[in-house]
Amino acid sequence: MQLIRGLINLNHQADECVATIGNFDGVHIGHRAIVKRVIERAKKSNHQSCVILFEPHPKEVFMGDNCPARITNFSEKYAQLKALGVDKLLLLKFNQSLRQMKAVEFIQKVLIEQLRISHLVVGDDFQFGYQRQGNYQLLRNEGKGHYTVEPTPSIFVQEPENKNKKLRASSTLVRKAFSENRLDFVETLLERRYSMTGKVGYGRQLGRQIGFPTANIALNRRKPAIDGVYLVKGSWQKNDKQCESWGVANCGSRPTVDGSSYKLEVHLLGVSSQLYGIELAIEFVAFLRPEKKFNGVQALTEQIKQDVKQAEELITQIK
Repeated sequence: MQLIRGLINLNHQADECVATIGNFDGVHIGHRAIVKRVIERAKKSNHQSCVILFEPHPKEVFMGDNCPARITNFSEKYAQLKALGVDKLLLLKFNQSLRQMKAVEFIQKVLIEQLRISHLVVGDDFQFGYQRQGNYQLLRNEGKGHYTVEPTPSIFVQEPENKNKKLRASSTLVRKAFSENRLDFVETLLERRYSMTGKVGYGRQLGRQIGFPTANIALNRRKPAIDGVYLVKGSWQKNDKQCESWGVANCGSRPTVDGSSYKLEVHLLGVSSQLYGIELAIEFVAFLRPEKKFNGVQALTEQIKQDVKQAEELITQIK
């Protein structure tokens, strides 16, 4: 998948494409329906498929630390869209200039002049541009003679605990499912098990000192959508060999050791080799307990022993 950062040079004659625009946080079932429709239309018209993303998420710019938690960072989002078969990804930096760009100007400069959109697919609630003045009707009116546009209906899923209730798939619903520790429902909404990916870096080595070495992964997001202690499954490549292991992970701010930022710390069961610098993918399988502050390292160590025991019991059930 071709990645284009920033606006395309106006002098560059881009190939016509079928596109969609959005934040696609989580790349959930509703997002996937839109992207699949884009790819389908692109193949029929012999054009490239394109997804237009904003980074950082506009709500992170508007709301700062009060913004919604991130389900996927950019790298994870890129991997999901690539797996779906998107031809190119246009990444627009959401800065002051783009924030103040009027919807009509965005349509003319980006969609018509630069991307040469032939067809646009958007969600039925899509809004964009300065003060969110752009919508489906404006896209349709301004696109006459340049491109066609179609809305896609919302996707509804069954509420697991109430068969008579349907819920609209959204990033907000995914975050709510996380807050209720309903990983099975998250998997339904994402059409896959939730995962995080990142390079293993150096931590404070506390885990190794207490007998539970951890792989430390920077989250690359203002705050994660998930927090607590989980049974996980890790996978990575080392020396051209694909490896995987069950593990116990803590995602949070590590209050017992006065952590100052969100981190993902993973203890891989039975793995003794160091993984520094290796790209590690972590799938979240089951919730074990909330993160909490313990009265010292010894109390934390005893709790980790219980976490590992609980994880091993769950692994036996899963197998």
